[in-house]
Amino acid sequence: MSLDLETFLGTQRWFAGKGRTWQIGDVATIGEVSPTVRIDAVTVTYDDGTSETYQLPLAAHDLPQEQLSHVLVGTEKGPDGTDVFVYDALHDKEATAAWFDGIAADRASDGLSFHRDRTLAEMPAGGPSIVIGAEQSNTSVIFGDTVIIKVFRKISPGLNPDIEVHAALAAQGSEHIATPVGWVEGSWQDESSGNALTASLAMAQTFLKGAADGWELALTSVRDLYAEADLHADEVGGDFAGEAQRLGAATADVHAALAAALPTGILEGSALTAASDAMGERLDRAVAEVPDLASYADGLRGAFDDLAALTEPVPVQRVHGDFHLGQVMRTLHGWKLLDFEGEPARPLAERRSLESPMKDVAGMLRSFDYAARHLLADHPQDPQRDYRAQEWASRNRDAFCAGYAQAGGTDPRAQSVLLRAFETDKAVYEVLYEARNRPTWLHIPMAAIRRLAAAEE
Repeated sequence: MSLDLETFLGTQRWFAGKGRTWQIGDVATIGEVSPTVRIDAVTVTYDDGTSETYQLPLAAHDLPQEQLSHVLVGTEKGPDGTDVFVYDALHDKEATAAWFDGIAADRASDGLSFHRDRTLAEMPAGGPSIVIGAEQSNTSVIFGDTVIIKVFRKISPGLNPDIEVHAALAAQGSEHIATPVGWVEGSWQDESSGNALTASLAMAQTFLKGAADGWELALTSVRDLYAEADLHADEVGGDFAGEAQRLGAATADVHAALAAALPTGILEGSALTAASDAMGERLDRAVAEVPDLASYADGLRGAFDDLAALTEPVPVQRVHGDFHLGQVMRTLHGWKLLDFEGEPARPLAERRSLESPMKDVAGMLRSFDYAARHLLADHPQDPQRDYRAQEWASRNRDAFCAGYAQAGGTDPRAQSVLLRAFETDKAVYEVLYEARNRPTWLHIPMAAIRRLAAAEE
C-alpha cells in the first residue's frame, strides 16, 4: 500500500473536481508542522487543461489509528525505512495542537510561517480540538470553546480574502465579525513552472460560543408560520422580521467599514457593459443546459441590458461576495458576518475584485426566498403554502432592506436596476445548480425567475 491521493481526494466533500476527469499532477511538501506532521500541496490537472492545488496536511503514525481510519490516505516509508500510516492530520487531535501552538508562538520554519494577530491582547486559552463536519469547501477545527482555525483546502498564490477582509474590519473596530486571532502562510516550489509560490493556508478567529446560525433561525420562523394555518407572517410568535432588519443594519455597517478600509472605485460606460455581458453569457450557458429557462430568457436579459444602460456611475468596493443566511451568526451581541473568502470556485483575483454592495444584498434576498420555500421543496405544490412562503419572504426582504437603509443611508429598493440585475444573475446560477444537483428543488429559483423576467417588484 502507498499514499492513494486519487482515492482520498475523490471522496472528500471539499474536493471540487467531482464529476470531471482529473489526475494528480505535482505533489510538493510545503513544510513540517511538527516532526510527524507535514503539509503537502497537491496539484490536480483536468482534461481541459486547467488545474487546482489542494492543501493536504498529513500525520504519520507507526501503528494504525482506528479512530482515524476514515481519513487514512495510505502508507509510506518513514525516516527509518519502516512503513508508517498516514492520515489527514486535521482529524488528528494530537496533530492539530501544532497549528494552535504555532500561531500562539508566531513560529516560522522552512516553508511555513504562523502569525498571531497583533491586535490581540493575549492568546485565548484553547483546548482539545474537534473538526466541524458540515463544511464543503474548507476544514475548520475548534479548540476548546475559544478559537476556531479554518484551513483552506483549495489554495491559490496570494493573500486569501478571508484573512485580508477580517484584518481590515478589525482595524476599523467592526463589531460584526469574530475577532481575528492569526493566520498561517506557506511557500513552496512549483515543479512544473519552477516558480516559488506563497499562499494563505489557514486563519484563526475567536469561536462564537452559543451563537445561532442565521439559516436555522430563519427556518424556525418559517416552521412556526406553517404551523399556524390561519395567521399571517407578522402575527406569528416566531416572526423573523426584527432579526432581518437588524441583519440589514449590520450588513450596511460592514459595507461602510470595508469602503473605509479597502480600495473603492466606480463602474461606468464600458465597464458596466462588460459586467452586463458577463451576466448574459452566464444566462446563455444556463439556458443551453436548462431548457425551462428559455421562455424567460428575453425578460431576464432585460435586467442586464438595464444595467449596461445606466448613466450614473456605480460605486464599487470590496464586499462579502457569497452572502446568504448560512454566512451569518446571531450572538448575544448582535449579528456576526462570517467567511469573507468569496465563492471558492472563482479565481482568487476575481474574489478580491471590487463589486457593488448590491451584490451582497441580492444574495441575502435570494436566501430569504430559499428559507421560505425550503421546507416545501420535497412536497406537492400547495397554493396556500406557496402564498404564505411568498408572504414570509417579502416581509423579511423588506425588513432587511429597511435595516440596511437605516444604517447606511441608501435604501437598496431605490437601487432597483442594480438589485434586479444581481438578483437575476444569482437566480440563474441557482437554476443551474439545482438542475445539476437537486432537480426537485428547481421550482424554488424558477419562481424567482418568473418574477424577475416580468420585472415584478
